[in-house]
Amino acid sequence: MPKASEIKKNAAVELNGKTYIVKDINKMTPSGRAGASLYRMRLYEVGTGAKADESFKSDEMLNLVDFHRNKVSFSYVDGDEYVFMDDVDYSSYSLNSETISEELPFITEDTKGLQILLVEEKPVGIELPASVELLITETDPSIKGASASARTKPATLTTGLVIQVPEYIASGEKIKVNTAETKFMGRADS
Repeated sequence: MPKASEIKKNAAVELNGKTYIVKDINKMTPSGRAGASLYRMRLYEVGTGAKADESFKSDEMLNLVDFHRNKVSFSYVDGDEYVFMDDVDYSSYSLNSETISEELPFITEDTKGLQILLVEEKPVGIELPASVELLITETDPSIKGASASARTKPATLTTGLVIQVPEYIASGEKIKVNTAETKFMGRADS
Protein backbone atom coordinates (compact mmCIF):
# COMPACT_ATOMS: atom_id res chain seq x y z
CA MET A 1 0.00 0.00 0.00
CA PRO A 2 1.62 3.26 -1.12
CA LYS A 3 1.45 6.59 0.69
CA ALA A 4 -0.55 9.45 -0.84
CA SER A 5 2.75 11.18 -1.70
CA GLU A 6 3.72 8.19 -3.91
CA ILE A 7 0.51 8.09 -5.98
CA LYS A 8 0.90 9.14 -9.63
CA LYS A 9 -1.59 10.47 -12.18
CA ASN A 10 -3.72 7.74 -13.85
CA ALA A 11 -3.28 5.35 -10.90
CA ALA A 12 -6.31 3.30 -9.84
CA VAL A 13 -7.16 3.54 -6.14
CA GLU A 14 -9.87 2.07 -3.93
CA LEU A 15 -11.73 4.49 -1.68
CA ASN A 16 -14.91 3.81 0.32
CA GLY A 17 -15.40 0.51 -1.52
CA LYS A 18 -15.30 2.16 -4.96
CA THR A 19 -12.56 2.20 -7.60
CA TYR A 20 -11.31 5.57 -8.83
CA ILE A 21 -8.79 6.76 -11.41
CA VAL A 22 -6.57 9.67 -10.30
CA LYS A 23 -6.82 12.36 -13.01
CA ASP A 24 -5.06 15.26 -11.29
CA ILE A 25 -2.88 15.79 -8.22
CA ASN A 26 -2.09 19.10 -6.51
CA LYS A 27 0.41 19.23 -3.69
CA MET A 28 -0.46 21.83 -1.07
CA THR A 29 2.12 22.80 1.53
CA PRO A 30 0.59 24.76 4.40
CA SER A 31 2.61 27.63 5.80
CA GLY A 32 4.09 27.00 9.22
CA ARG A 33 6.72 24.56 10.39
CA ALA A 34 4.49 21.81 11.73
CA GLY A 35 2.14 21.54 8.74
CA ALA A 36 2.32 18.34 6.71
CA SER A 37 1.85 18.44 2.94
CA LEU A 38 -1.62 17.70 1.63
CA TYR A 39 -2.32 16.02 -1.69
CA ARG A 40 -5.58 17.13 -3.32
CA MET A 41 -6.64 14.56 -5.91
CA ARG A 42 -9.32 14.76 -8.57
CA LEU A 43 -10.77 11.26 -8.85
CA TYR A 44 -13.17 9.73 -11.38
CA GLU A 45 -15.15 6.64 -10.45
CA VAL A 46 -14.61 3.68 -12.75
CA GLY A 47 -17.81 2.76 -14.55
CA THR A 48 -19.96 5.79 -13.69
CA GLY A 49 -17.41 8.56 -14.30
CA ALA A 50 -18.61 10.39 -11.16
CA LYS A 51 -16.11 13.04 -10.09
CA ALA A 52 -14.75 13.31 -6.55
CA ASP A 53 -12.17 15.66 -5.01
CA GLU A 54 -10.32 14.24 -2.01
CA SER A 55 -7.43 15.46 0.13
CA PHE A 56 -4.90 13.16 1.74
CA LYS A 57 -2.00 13.72 4.12
CA SER A 58 1.33 12.78 2.56
CA ASP A 59 1.80 9.72 4.80
CA GLU A 60 -1.81 8.49 4.50
CA MET A 61 -1.97 4.97 3.00
CA LEU A 62 -4.12 4.25 -0.09
CA ASN A 63 -5.13 0.94 -1.68
CA LEU A 64 -4.04 0.52 -5.28
CA VAL A 65 -6.34 -1.47 -7.57
CA ASP A 66 -4.96 -3.92 -10.12
CA PHE A 67 -4.93 -2.34 -13.53
CA HIS A 68 -3.18 -2.84 -16.86
CA ARG A 69 -2.05 -0.72 -19.76
CA ASN A 70 -2.41 -2.14 -23.27
CA LYS A 71 -1.02 -0.53 -26.42
CA VAL A 72 -3.87 0.50 -28.71
CA SER A 73 -4.56 2.40 -31.92
CA PHE A 74 -7.50 4.70 -32.54
CA SER A 75 -9.95 2.93 -34.85
CA TYR A 76 -13.17 4.91 -35.41
CA VAL A 77 -15.98 6.96 -33.84
CA ASP A 78 -19.40 5.41 -33.23
CA GLY A 79 -21.73 8.20 -32.06
CA ASP A 80 -20.32 9.35 -28.68
CA GLU A 81 -18.12 6.26 -28.41
CA TYR A 82 -14.48 6.24 -29.50
CA VAL A 83 -13.28 2.76 -30.44
CA PHE A 84 -9.66 1.68 -29.96
CA MET A 85 -8.07 -1.56 -31.15
CA ASP A 86 -5.51 -3.52 -29.12
CA ASP A 87 -2.20 -3.64 -31.02
CA VAL A 88 -1.48 -7.22 -29.88
CA ASP A 89 -4.70 -9.27 -29.91
CA TYR A 90 -6.86 -6.85 -32.01
CA SER A 91 -9.69 -6.75 -29.45
CA SER A 92 -11.65 -3.48 -29.42
CA TYR A 93 -12.38 -1.12 -26.53
CA SER A 94 -15.00 1.64 -26.49
CA LEU A 95 -14.73 4.82 -24.43
CA ASN A 96 -17.29 7.60 -24.14
CA SER A 97 -16.15 11.00 -25.46
CA GLU A 98 -16.76 12.58 -22.01
CA THR A 99 -14.40 10.07 -20.36
CA ILE A 100 -11.51 11.01 -22.66
CA SER A 101 -12.41 14.66 -23.39
CA GLU A 102 -9.00 15.93 -22.21
CA GLU A 103 -7.14 13.48 -24.48
CA LEU A 104 -9.28 13.87 -27.65
CA PRO A 105 -7.51 17.01 -28.99
CA PHE A 106 -4.34 14.93 -29.34
CA ILE A 107 -5.81 11.80 -30.98
CA THR A 108 -5.99 11.13 -34.73
CA GLU A 109 -5.93 7.93 -36.81
CA ASP A 110 -2.14 8.35 -37.07
CA THR A 111 -1.40 8.83 -33.35
CA LYS A 112 1.23 6.35 -32.17
CA GLY A 113 1.96 5.31 -28.58
CA LEU A 114 -1.59 5.33 -27.14
CA GLN A 115 -2.28 3.07 -24.17
CA ILE A 116 -5.67 2.07 -22.81
CA LEU A 117 -6.08 1.84 -19.04
CA LEU A 118 -7.95 -1.28 -17.94
CA VAL A 119 -9.28 -1.74 -14.41
CA GLU A 120 -10.63 -5.23 -13.81
CA GLU A 121 -10.56 -5.70 -17.61
CA LYS A 122 -12.84 -2.67 -18.17
CA PRO A 123 -11.50 0.30 -20.19
CA VAL A 124 -11.43 3.45 -18.04
CA GLY A 125 -9.19 5.87 -19.91
CA ILE A 126 -6.48 6.59 -22.44
CA GLU A 127 -2.88 7.49 -21.70
CA LEU A 128 -1.19 9.71 -24.27
CA PRO A 129 2.44 9.50 -25.33
CA ALA A 130 4.73 12.38 -24.22
CA SER A 131 4.36 14.01 -27.64
CA VAL A 132 2.18 13.62 -30.73
CA GLU A 133 2.52 14.76 -34.33
CA LEU A 134 -0.36 16.88 -35.64
CA LEU A 135 -0.97 18.79 -38.87
CA ILE A 136 -1.59 22.55 -38.90
CA THR A 137 -4.79 23.31 -40.80
CA GLU A 138 -4.84 27.07 -40.30
CA THR A 139 -2.39 29.75 -39.18
CA ASP A 140 -1.22 33.16 -40.35
CA PRO A 141 1.26 33.06 -43.24
CA SER A 142 4.85 32.37 -42.25
CA ILE A 143 7.11 35.40 -42.08
CA LYS A 144 10.29 35.02 -44.08
CA GLY A 145 13.33 35.73 -41.95
CA ALA A 146 11.39 35.44 -38.67
CA SER A 147 13.70 34.61 -35.80
CA ALA A 148 13.40 31.17 -34.24
CA SER A 149 12.93 32.41 -30.69
CA ALA A 150 10.92 35.60 -30.88
CA ARG A 151 7.18 35.94 -31.38
CA THR A 152 4.47 33.31 -31.70
CA LYS A 153 1.10 33.09 -33.43
CA PRO A 154 -1.95 30.84 -32.92
CA ALA A 155 -2.24 27.72 -35.09
CA THR A 156 -5.30 25.46 -35.44
CA LEU A 157 -4.50 21.75 -35.75
CA THR A 158 -6.49 18.95 -37.47
CA THR A 159 -8.13 17.97 -34.16
CA GLY A 160 -9.35 21.53 -33.47
CA LEU A 161 -6.66 22.17 -30.85
CA VAL A 162 -5.20 25.70 -30.96
CA ILE A 163 -1.62 26.24 -29.78
CA GLN A 164 1.03 28.94 -30.11
CA VAL A 165 3.72 28.30 -32.75
CA PRO A 166 6.74 30.36 -33.89
CA GLU A 167 6.15 32.81 -36.76
CA TYR A 168 8.21 30.75 -39.25
CA ILE A 169 5.72 27.80 -39.13
CA ALA A 170 3.16 27.66 -41.97
CA SER A 171 -0.21 25.98 -42.63
CA GLY A 172 0.09 22.38 -43.85
CA GLU A 173 3.19 21.63 -41.74
CA LYS A 174 3.30 18.69 -39.35
CA ILE A 175 4.50 19.61 -35.86
CA LYS A 176 5.29 17.85 -32.56
CA VAL A 177 3.10 18.85 -29.61
CA ASN A 178 3.90 18.16 -25.94
CA THR A 179 0.76 16.45 -24.56
CA ALA A 180 1.39 17.33 -20.89
CA GLU A 181 1.82 21.07 -21.45
CA THR A 182 0.00 21.49 -24.81
CA LYS A 183 3.05 23.25 -26.26
CA PHE A 184 4.83 23.37 -29.62
CA MET A 185 8.04 21.28 -29.56
CA GLY A 186 9.25 21.57 -33.16
CA ARG A 187 8.60 20.34 -36.66
CA ALA A 188 7.78 16.66 -37.01
CA ASP A 189 10.60 14.41 -38.23
CA SER A 190 8.59 12.86 -41.04
